[in-house]
Amino acid sequence: MATTAPVHPVDEVPPARQLAAFGLQHVLAMYAGAVAVPLIVGGAMELPPADLAYLITADLLICGVATLVQCVGFWRFGVRLPIMQGCTFAAVSPMVLIGTTGGGLPAIYGSVIVAGLAIVLLAPVFGRLLRFFPPLVTGTVILIIGISLLPVAGNWAAGGAGSSDFGEPRNIALAAFVLAVVLGVQRFAPAFLSRIAVLIGIAVGLAVAVPFGFTDFGGVADADWIGISTPFHFGAPAFEASAIISMLVVALVTMTETTGDLIAVGEMTGRRVEPRSLSDGLRADGLSTVLGGVFNTFPYTAYAQNVGLVGMTRVRSRWVVAAAGGILVLLGLLPKLGAVVAAIPAPVLGGAGLVMFGTVAASGLRTLAEVDFEGNHNLTVVAVSVAMGVLPVGVPTVYEKFPDWFQTVMNSGISAGCVTAIVLNLLFNHLPGKGGSAALEAGGLAGGSAEESVDKSREEVV
Repeated sequence: MATTAPVHPVDEVPPARQLAAFGLQHVLAMYAGAVAVPLIVGGAMELPPADLAYLITADLLICGVATLVQCVGFWRFGVRLPIMQGCTFAAVSPMVLIGTTGGGLPAIYGSVIVAGLAIVLLAPVFGRLLRFFPPLVTGTVILIIGISLLPVAGNWAAGGAGSSDFGEPRNIALAAFVLAVVLGVQRFAPAFLSRIAVLIGIAVGLAVAVPFGFTDFGGVADADWIGISTPFHFGAPAFEASAIISMLVVALVTMTETTGDLIAVGEMTGRRVEPRSLSDGLRADGLSTVLGGVFNTFPYTAYAQNVGLVGMTRVRSRWVVAAAGGILVLLGLLPKLGAVVAAIPAPVLGGAGLVMFGTVAASGLRTLAEVDFEGNHNLTVVAVSVAMGVLPVGVPTVYEKFPDWFQTVMNSGISAGCVTAIVLNLLFNHLPGKGGSAALEAGGLAGGSAEESVDKSREEVV
């Protein structure tokens, strides 16, 4: 009697109702971050409201397309894991500098296109570096991702950075209420409802926020029903050397961040990322970035906040995130729907974000539990890497006297911590030490049976 092979949870297709609910939950988790980049860049360039609205709808459209490419995949593009794509914050400072010093949007888009092509070409090189990401490094990076995102949730909970009522007790109270709803649903609701606890928390929080005057839907009436982004809407791209160089540095940073996010999702879903799939994921990042330059938006990367949502809900299907990508495409084509989602107040997102981002950090600790810390320098690697990753988060101006290229790399806590973890792991565990020759073994770390066994299986795959 023939038996069918079991389907991996990543490839399972939930019923349509669950796809829609889980997908919407992912959209709400990343929406604020997705629209923040065009708002910041457009605001710094003093673009008129109509152009700002155009940047946002174009961004949402390509966010959806990029997410579909990453989750569904075609040929050698897409990691085929539950990964949400969005504009990277690492590019904000360079793009503002390019846009405000005479180059304008055409120079931004020219540099973005070149950076995207560079990512496509460099993807196989990064794929071969997977041997340098044992649990010691991946666990540290995942921990740093979660810690570096917590201030984002804190700013949301307080009312949103720059808001006139930032830190008002009523904002904190609303965020705490949403957090309590999310935890209550997770603890006491049936299994299906517990998996959409974030969505329920946001919906209940919004229902409470409206009568108390936290938000209004006035912008919904002003939004258009249909909006289509056309290629090179702001003019043909301009290719300026200085702009391209700064964006290439951003490309290296986003590739490092994406590598950490892809490995984190692979650990959470039980489908570990291999060199080939890592290359495919990075190649999809590059393609999405090229599309961003063509369709009037910005560089794209994996969104860490949705990594936390995958870990918290334990919904591992990539088709759920693909459904979220479809919703983003609709939001990009229907600005009025996007205006409805944009009306969700920041404290509501903050209450949900505290759970999601904390889950990312906890997942990093779970990965580090596999590492042996006895008789080696692994504790030093973790300690210094976390310190370097948290430094720009806790002291945002610490590197403001340094060159722009250095700030681009080190002002991102994720990339700073990731680079530090890789370098220290090489220094302490792969280079010859004072106790003898510590040759580069099969991806393993000196001194640790659990570490060696985990890394050996990964190296065999490599």
